[in-house]
Amino acid sequence: MRRDIEINAEGATLRGWLYLPDRAPATVPAVVMAHGFSAVKEMYLDRYAEVFAAAGLAVVVFDNRNFGASSGEPRYEIDPWQQVRDYRHVITWVRQQPGIDRDRIGVWGSSYSGGHVLVLGAIDRRIKCLVSQVPLVSGSRNLKRLVRADMFAALREQFDADREARFNGAPPTMIPVVSEDPLGPAALPTADSWSWFTETGRARAHAWHNQVTLRTVEMLSEYEPGSYIDRISPTPLLMIIADGDHLAVADEAFAAYNRALEPKRLLVLRGGHFDAYIRDFAASSNAARDWFATHLR
Repeated sequence: MRRDIEINAEGATLRGWLYLPDRAPATVPAVVMAHGFSAVKEMYLDRYAEVFAAAGLAVVVFDNRNFGASSGEPRYEIDPWQQVRDYRHVITWVRQQPGIDRDRIGVWGSSYSGGHVLVLGAIDRRIKCLVSQVPLVSGSRNLKRLVRADMFAALREQFDADREARFNGAPPTMIPVVSEDPLGPAALPTADSWSWFTETGRARAHAWHNQVTLRTVEMLSEYEPGSYIDRISPTPLLMIIADGDHLAVADEAFAAYNRALEPKRLLVLRGGHFDAYIRDFAASSNAARDWFATHLR
């Protein structure tokens, strides 16, 4: 069973879905999940939630602030720390819902939100286990892998010019999330990013828009969720890494996993960043389901 929900998040309304298992005891564990960089909940999160709910879990899926059905300004801006705080708002909300076991809450994140759940696992002990799928680990190092070295100084100048313009009352500068031209301006300048976002947007998610603020990329460059990974223990961590991932680069994720303390588990997918949602969906969703079932039920 799925119903629409609204959650007051101190300045924005987060909108999403609450899934409840069809046959449930008096109280059930819950999983909180949101999507990655600019993506909206219709981009396959419903499929993950259905798998988790079929295993007897309640699931809260929400659109990040400024995106999709959720409110928030400026539109299409991603502040990673605000998104971490919004996860915590949603955890607070679900713990107060009838039929939810407030002491058995897990979190799931993928790509950018895969980094968020690493932070959450370290700082919020209400969380009893977490799944981090194809996660961003280091914004600064990742961006240097995506942006040519000879173009980095110009990008920094764009950040500074945008800051001055906003200070003088101008609206935020916008850039595309993805571009068909690998050398064109884009926050995620890879061919597989263009294919997945445009194809998934057309097929499943008309609420997705191909733009973010330039400040979004600046905040990405400052975000280091992997620095929290050795503080997650003793909360159980499942990390799912695609060994061909060149967007949230795989070698950074493997190195981060090695820094994590027990209890932990690693699942390696033999594909790229976006294969986790489609080609390798059964492997990624079933592993997450089993992790939640083991540690929440």
